[in-house]
Amino acid sequence: MFEYCSDPSALDGARWLSCYLTNGVHLRFYSSFGTVLLLLAITAPLALAFGFLGAAASRSGVAPLRWSGKTYTSMVRGVPDIVFFLFFVIALDQAFEWTRHQALCPGWDAPIRQGAEFNVCPEAKLPRSSSPQAWHEAYNFSLAIVTFAIVFGAFAANVLYGAMRAVPRAQMETAAAYGMTERQAFRRILVPQMWVYALPGLSNLWMILIKATPLLFLLGVEDIVYWAREIGGSKTSAFSYPHPDWRIWYFSGLLVFYLIFTKISEIVLARLTARLSAGQATAEGERLRRAAPAGPAA
Repeated sequence: MFEYCSDPSALDGARWLSCYLTNGVHLRFYSSFGTVLLLLAITAPLALAFGFLGAAASRSGVAPLRWSGKTYTSMVRGVPDIVFFLFFVIALDQAFEWTRHQALCPGWDAPIRQGAEFNVCPEAKLPRSSSPQAWHEAYNFSLAIVTFAIVFGAFAANVLYGAMRAVPRAQMETAAAYGMTERQAFRRILVPQMWVYALPGLSNLWMILIKATPLLFLLGVEDIVYWAREIGGSKTSAFSYPHPDWRIWYFSGLLVFYLIFTKISEIVLARLTARLSAGQATAEGERLRRAAPAGPAA
């Protein structure tokens, strides 16, 4: 904050605005953009890993694995996202605390669940009540990452399963004719070629994941939506920088942020699709082949 910001009541115009936009609360608002980007950076590969495991399990020749893969994709995709987020986070938190309770407090004789209350011994609480606020925020953020990864991993599993089925069967038969085992053919033939079929669906899933980040607000994480609502709300003279209801401006700023971010994502994904499609026997690959300049005449 600037030196002249020590007395907000003596400020007006541009000086007041410069102090207002650089106070401590706004700095937390700016850092919350990093929270959203960090969530996307961690969740996207984690959800892709869940999706790959789910797709591989769904096409497995081992019946229990196949059933578990199909159950995972069908059950998670069939539950509304907001219901899953609100229920699963609570259930996951209680599962962690119950496990710690059984290990750390074996002599506890009081019932854990008392009506709507869930009471475990103080040692089993996650995080401990005496822990710094940063640990509470990190714990909530970790639960959010796991929840997002499981939900979007189920959708990714469905996309990848379809992409695996789209790879021409003749190529797998050719691999078998050359003496490859089923595992070798899966790793060397199926997996490298499925991405070109999966990328359109994964691209849409990435856009949906971006639009779902405001759900962090429901999971107890102080994200950009939380701070836009808090800072943009009407402030009275009790605050250092009073102002009327400015939420329309803050949420308009979030609108611009998401539009720019999705546009950049579209450009990156389009280039990635073109690169993966080069040389592939797909409609996109054929278009790239025809668009390529002809070589010198013999």
